[in-house]
Amino acid sequence: MHKAADRIRNVALVGHRGSGKTSLFEALLFQAGATNRLGSVADGTSLSDAEPDEQARGMSISAALNSFEWQDRRINLLDTPGEPSFVADALGALRVCESAVFVVNAVMGAEVSTIRLWERASELDLARMVYVNMLDRERADFFRSLESLKAAFGPHVVAVEIPIGSEHEVRGVVDLVDMKAYEYAEGETGRDNCREIPIPDEVRAQVEEYRERLMDEVAEVSDTLMERYLEGDEISHEEIVTALKDGTNHGGIFPVVCGVATRNLGTNRLLDAIVEDLPSPVKHGVMEVTDHVALEPSEDKELFAYVFKTRADAFTGRINLFRVYQGVLAHDSHVLNTRAHGKERIGQLIRFTGKETEQADEFGPGDIGAVAKLKETRAGDWLADRDEAISMPSIRLPAPVMAFAIEPKNKGDEEKVFTALRRLQEEDPTIDLHRDPQTGEEIVAGLTQIHVEIVVDRLRSRFGVEVALKPPRVPYQESIRRPAKAHGRHKKQTGGRGQFGDCHITIEPHPDGVSFEFVNAIKGGVIPQGFIPAVQKGVVDAMGQGPIAGYPLKGVRVTLFDGSYHTVDSSEQAFKTAGSIAMRQAMEDAGAVLLEPIMIVTLSVPEDSVGDVIGDLNSRRGRPQGMEPSALGMTEVKAEVPMAEMLTYAPDLRSLTGGQGDYTMEFVRYEEVPGHLAARVVEAASDEEAAHA
Repeated sequence: MHKAADRIRNVALVGHRGSGKTSLFEALLFQAGATNRLGSVADGTSLSDAEPDEQARGMSISAALNSFEWQDRRINLLDTPGEPSFVADALGALRVCESAVFVVNAVMGAEVSTIRLWERASELDLARMVYVNMLDRERADFFRSLESLKAAFGPHVVAVEIPIGSEHEVRGVVDLVDMKAYEYAEGETGRDNCREIPIPDEVRAQVEEYRERLMDEVAEVSDTLMERYLEGDEISHEEIVTALKDGTNHGGIFPVVCGVATRNLGTNRLLDAIVEDLPSPVKHGVMEVTDHVALEPSEDKELFAYVFKTRADAFTGRINLFRVYQGVLAHDSHVLNTRAHGKERIGQLIRFTGKETEQADEFGPGDIGAVAKLKETRAGDWLADRDEAISMPSIRLPAPVMAFAIEPKNKGDEEKVFTALRRLQEEDPTIDLHRDPQTGEEIVAGLTQIHVEIVVDRLRSRFGVEVALKPPRVPYQESIRRPAKAHGRHKKQTGGRGQFGDCHITIEPHPDGVSFEFVNAIKGGVIPQGFIPAVQKGVVDAMGQGPIAGYPLKGVRVTLFDGSYHTVDSSEQAFKTAGSIAMRQAMEDAGAVLLEPIMIVTLSVPEDSVGDVIGDLNSRRGRPQGMEPSALGMTEVKAEVPMAEMLTYAPDLRSLTGGQGDYTMEFVRYEEVPGHLAARVVEAASDEEAAHA
């Protein structure tokens, strides 16, 4: 039997890489009794980071789901990656949750990924709570972290707990709502390591100060409460609890709790806060999907379930994680995929509980689970009782900027590599896979170099294919500076029927910058109409290899104005050859130039890094186009930069900005390559041609 929607809490753990999200995930599972030991990222016993590449790199790469019970509520907990390379999983998790717990490193405070994810959670109108972690670290400071959170997210960030002790001497917390203190046994991480104690004198003054700050925030929840508070009336404990819950549910208050996940310090308090203060799917209410479709967490209505993540596996196929928004998804039933417009049989339903996966009979409204071996379904699809054309609002994902040419190490593996990459792309939509039409290379692009390296690792570990990466070739082009005329004649007599084609052409730079235009100016039938397309085809073939470095010729108008033919020996092939001969001769005489692609680069960087970033762009032949302040101390910088200078830019930008900068690129136009650089490009092209000879 499924759990009632008002007894469910869907919560995403989010935050900057290294803030201890996965350690907190493990501690919450342990404290709730879902596991028998406190899993650790360091020794590879973490349930969340179970993939070999996650354990090898010591970081989360994919979102992990686990479900457990606490105080007769089901908590569906999603541990999300903090590394910006894998932000798609974090955003996908936020979309299907009502709440987010932001995990903050007590040494660092509000960091860049935390700030960006907070903005996304705000856009989704999620209830938010903050867990200040790692209080036992050297230089950890809860109160400094709290001020950094207030500076980043506004005054409604308010402590509902403060720590007892600091750094390695931290030993407990004080609950500012109940005005009770709790001490955790030193060196013990068991579920019963917490006991209530009197509020210590050493923190009494801070308790009074931060209790008053909390009351100021709570009183703002309603005008009536504020009026009574200002008049000095006593606010009852029940009214405080209710106001805090209402404020949290509606984004008016962002409670801050604290602890040490690796010591299981404060996790029982966090679990209590999750079930008491964060909203259920019922509180979230109706979700408007289209003008005529509104989904509500009711089990009596038609099924609508959204697939938010697909996991690719070479042996078991796809495993799809879903959230039921309306109705009930039952084992051994048939549903419709509203994108593919086809039926899917729901075979094995899966719930992740601790280390185990257990089969479930059904998932009710508001619940999150998984289903295996669906034929067509992938992330972004809806499963429903009727074929209703609905879709989620698209997630604003960062564009992939770190591109590599990819090729299999073993001949004959091309199709296998391509199929495996498509499977991984279903799992992570920020992976871009395409063939460059000019260079013919297969290009795989990700958000960072780490991102692409993970793709390569998973190709090997999951699908058994080895690939090599190399920087992609820049798609240079060639053009011409001046008009030129040329005569192309192909005449061959071999006994019997010969071959004859003869044409005169003019070429000139196209005045409108159009890639190619062919003008038929033949008069008097000197070349029959049936042969003119063959001349054009020969011209186009010759343009595929320019005279400077063998790159395609663009931006040219070609006019066919004269020629001759033979009634017996002329053919389409002969005129195609003649057109190619004429074009090659004309290109040599037209002052060919080498062109390079220019990109418009939009960067988001910290204010104090702007000077270094612009200086670096200038060294890359960049032309800054302007800058303006953006949110939370960042500055947006725009510049035009040649693509050739941006192939390895991502790690350099991270170094310049302390990991806080990012950027997007879009193609703008082609420009002539400076002479001294053109010579290098020509030399490199000659070396490559010689290597392939």
